Amino acid sequence: MAARISSVRNDYRCTIDRNQSGKYCVRIQARYPRHAWTLGVFFLASSFDRAMKRLEDALDFLQRQEEKLWFWGVDRAEDMGFSAEFLKEAGLFLDRRNEFPRKATSISLAPERQVPAFVLGPMRRGLAESVEMSRSAAAVGD
Repeated sequence: MAARISSVRNDYRCTIDRNQSGKYCVRIQARYPRHAWTLGVFFLASSFDRAMKRLEDALDFLQRQEEKLWFWGVDRAEDMGFSAEFLKEAGLFLDRRNEFPRKATSISLAPERQVPAFVLGPMRRGLAESVEMSRSAAAVGD
């Protein structure tokens, strides 16, 4: 039974793009298999570097607060106001959009573990590439 529990991993899919006001919008789709639910959140940042720092903080928060998020987000779904306030304290907002972009950077982590710095490098590179691709596509379209 212990092997089964340790093989359970939380999956985080992340995307980044720039909105009309030039801010970076980072979307995170967290999939928690222990409770079989998915949580979508987002935040805005003024620079790419700030977005990456906040992404690290957000992933850490989502990892540490899985039980609370599930309790208030699913088990007590009628009180989504509290869940939104809980997320807002961490600088996150509920992402109510149904569609999540197909092209996303992903990581998988053991539940309730700290986010190791070495997994953030490839994620940062993938997100930087997606920002560059969207910039070059916009330049071609102009």
